[in-house]
Amino acid sequence: MLASRFTSVAKYSSLSVIYNLNNLTKFASLAANSQKIRCLYSKATLGLDGFVQTRQVILNQMSNISEKFKHKMTEYSNEETNMIFTEDLKNMIHLSSNDEDIQLVIKMIKKFNQQNKQLRFGSYVFGPVVMRMFHHFNKPELAFECFKAPELNGFFDQLMSYQILLDLLFENGKYKEILEAFDIIKGRQIDGLKYPRNVVVLVLAACYKMNTKESLDYALKLWNELKDVGHYPMRRATTFCAGLAFNQGEPGIALEILTSARNQNYTTVRNLKVAAMAEVGRVENALPVLKSILGEDVAAPNKHTFNKDVIERVRSAVAKLDNPEVTLEFNRIEEQLQKEGHIIDSNLDEQLCSEIQKPPVMNNRQPQRFQSNRPQFQNKRFPMKGGYRVRERPGLDELV
Repeated sequence: MLASRFTSVAKYSSLSVIYNLNNLTKFASLAANSQKIRCLYSKATLGLDGFVQTRQVILNQMSNISEKFKHKMTEYSNEETNMIFTEDLKNMIHLSSNDEDIQLVIKMIKKFNQQNKQLRFGSYVFGPVVMRMFHHFNKPELAFECFKAPELNGFFDQLMSYQILLDLLFENGKYKEILEAFDIIKGRQIDGLKYPRNVVVLVLAACYKMNTKESLDYALKLWNELKDVGHYPMRRATTFCAGLAFNQGEPGIALEILTSARNQNYTTVRNLKVAAMAEVGRVENALPVLKSILGEDVAAPNKHTFNKDVIERVRSAVAKLDNPEVTLEFNRIEEQLQKEGHIIDSNLDEQLCSEIQKPPVMNNRQPQRFQSNRPQFQNKRFPMKGGYRVRERPGLDELV
């Protein structure tokens, strides 16, 4: 039955300087909207904090000429004989403070992208920076329109641009648009990747949030595609897919999906596994998993935990089983879990959708005996990604 199912669905918190008093109301509204956004990926992972810092520097540097500059950029955008240069566009993106400015940026990037590419020698990548601007001002519709615009073909073809766009759509509940964008992304295969890992996470997160039979069918079809090409999904992608199956009344499918997770003891994997076991009536199999974290000597916040709603599901399954021995064992385990602080009030859904943080930068200056025998590349120059120099890929902690 299970195999059949798988086969069948084959700024800062406030800005210190506002240069145009006439736009104060609009700007305050945009800033307020941007602060309401809680990313699935953290701001640091998406480069939004770096964008805000660069923006503040340019605002300070051009405080006396910003309005004249914007006026000149409007003229250049409307005149065919004038070109839009890299520095023009870079400054305008970071000076934007209202809807009118954002529309000017869109006009500029369309002209910039259509200019003779042989005349462009710079290596600055604009796609992620423009997407960060849209994210900063919470403009999901504009971001999606620009992503699909024929005049901007190739402009946003970077993995980070995809990730920022889909995160923005996700935080605004535009889940169908995420699936539409994913169909486009698969066709582009940037860097030879048809299924970028962070993009897959966001697509399965959208399916999870939609929580319908159709979204489960879509997720399982995607899961089979990933399996067929040997793609190993990130842990968060695994738990979103399994969580969706569980919510749609398919705990057996959830358990099968969870076997793909490398770290079977990770909190969301463990909680989902216990909940699914209880749902399929295998309480005896769930109890050893509950018991496995007892007696550990780990302090918060690294202490292994179970969600309160998961424990309640197990308790309900135990009551249905009506077995005195199992009931006694569960009560003993629950009491000890509570005593040792292994049960938390947050529910499983909150943990599944918690913010994905950027991993810390590892210190390369380790004693020689702790270094591997692999070739070292510390002295190599790292490429510019969307205008900001980075040393590590975002979301690497999600690979476990």
